[in-house]
Amino acid sequence: MKINRNLKYALVLSGGGARSLVHVGILSAMEKAGYPPPSLVAGTSMGAIVGGLYASGMKSAELRRFILEELDIASFMESSVFKLQGPLGRIFQAGQALGSVTSKLGIDSGAKVLSLLEEFSGGKKIEDCAIPFLCNAVDLNSGKELVFRSGSLARAIRASMSFPLVFEPHIEGDLCLVDGGVADNMPVRAAREAGAALGIRRFLAVDTRRWRRVSPEHFRNGINVIMRCFDVLVRRMELRSEGAEKFKRADLILRAVDNSGIVDFSRKRELLALGEAAVRASGAELDAFFGSGIRAALARRKKMDCGIVLDIPYEDSGKYGAEVPIE
Repeated sequence: MKINRNLKYALVLSGGGARSLVHVGILSAMEKAGYPPPSLVAGTSMGAIVGGLYASGMKSAELRRFILEELDIASFMESSVFKLQGPLGRIFQAGQALGSVTSKLGIDSGAKVLSLLEEFSGGKKIEDCAIPFLCNAVDLNSGKELVFRSGSLARAIRASMSFPLVFEPHIEGDLCLVDGGVADNMPVRAAREAGAALGIRRFLAVDTRRWRRVSPEHFRNGINVIMRCFDVLVRRMELRSEGAEKFKRADLILRAVDNSGIVDFSRKRELLALGEAAVRASGAELDAFFGSGIRAALARRKKMDCGIVLDIPYEDSGKYGAEVPIE
């Protein structure tokens, strides 16, 4: 199947906390496979961080080094809630977290994270990015979803990643902004609206989430409860949108999923490897997405999902189980 190296397409990166580190592995593997770079990048939350830095000009190798060598989330968080481990740590976390959210708008102000984003984005504006970029956030004042396509790249990403309770909302004038995933965890609609003016007709989305039942033992602290509530919210939005008009959907969804926790950044290498493996396992579908001609067009009509879902015990952080390609 012939690959169209000049294809104009949009890449949409979902939110998912630490799970979204797979995006870096996917970008790396797509480069190695010889697929063309996107003409538009859209992202939410952690997907906005990876997508924004990539759109600003960072290559996948630079992103990989940044993730493995410099992105120590705990060191950029002001609160020790995210730095303590073990039973005693969880007891202290619960007390400190409760004290934080009763006196502040979130456990962490996000100031250090914003400074980091300013540094690595080079202070760019979105309109100065090497690749057009957008990300979304939700304004608590109006209840509306906002899409950022201009202005400070770092501040737009900071708004998009303002996960409720964990980070304080990002304040911009009269706007009180929280995580874009509250409205749309995979902003394909926003990408389609922006892509129309750029002549983009194909949309590739990367999803790092999978809904699954959990046992009561899953809930070890209040943070687990909040994260699960967010998962439930996103899942209910997905169910309401199933069967919706094509305008809301991607042409291909690439899934790279294991059951790592949203705030578990200890699995960096595994998550990067998972993203790379998902691309390798989806060669036929990706070739069809990037392909030209009737054969590729017919293949694109048959399947919208591909990727890898790994089913492993959460406690087993040292290895992966069997790869299970999407059927």
